[in-house]
Amino acid sequence: MLRGDSSQSISRREFVWNSLAAAACFTLQGSAQLAPQPKEAPATHNWMLVGSQTAFLSHLPMFDHLNQAGTDYVTPHRFQVILQPSFESSGTDVTNLYFAERQSHPTTKMFTVSPTEPFVLPQLTATEPLTSFRGTVFAGHLERGGVQIPGLDRVSIRIQTMVHFHQFDPKAQEPPVLGYFLFGRGKELFLAHSIVKPPDFDQILSVEVMGADLTNEQLSSAIPIRVPDRKNVPSDRIKEGQQVTAGLPGDVKLKIRVLRELYFEEGELRMPATFRPTPEESKAGFGD
Repeated sequence: MLRGDSSQSISRREFVWNSLAAAACFTLQGSAQLAPQPKEAPATHNWMLVGSQTAFLSHLPMFDHLNQAGTDYVTPHRFQVILQPSFESSGTDVTNLYFAERQSHPTTKMFTVSPTEPFVLPQLTATEPLTSFRGTVFAGHLERGGVQIPGLDRVSIRIQTMVHFHQFDPKAQEPPVLGYFLFGRGKELFLAHSIVKPPDFDQILSVEVMGADLTNEQLSSAIPIRVPDRKNVPSDRIKEGQQVTAGLPGDVKLKIRVLRELYFEEGELRMPATFRPTPEESKAGFGD
């Protein structure tokens, strides 16, 4: 049975409003010189959690706004990150508590994780990387009424594999077609929409792949795919029940059938972000 609340989580929305207010204050001061670039600051990085056999975390990103030079997005959430974790409590692996909760609540699409302490996200790929952080697992969206899962409060989140990591670049070109990252383990496979520049959207799909026998070693790093007959816009994204032909690197073609849309968000990937449900989010059942 689910219980708990999300009062311990820190909303990214609060960070955005605070940072926008700070930016406006800076502008009103009329500074004639560019401010020096600050070092990466610790922040609370929330995650979408998927997988019923192997757990995967997908960072909830944002663009926020550009610095004065236009060279970088001013937010600690300007990264798309996917990793494979395990959950430990007092030295005991408790990942199965999450699997059991997902199995007993099959209609719950979203499970989320909020760290209990802020950290610097790029430390995950540093020369001496951050290998774990503490956090709480929620059934549902932790910023929208999600509830804590018993036994998964303030657990140690051990990073088993860094599946994907990239920083958003304001100079990046708009992709000509719809793109995703394919990841997973065994027969349990997922697509995460490739996020590039605003306005963009975040999406995670549970999928079945035909035409390629992918090994766990190949899937240990997210595989970029392209859907050549689709535009890179929310309304043209692939959806539950659809089947598409996609291209892998090396001009390899495969068939992808979507089993379930686990997450979709576009308002928070706009610049500036909007936190009211968009028509496309409401239509897909992911509004507040």
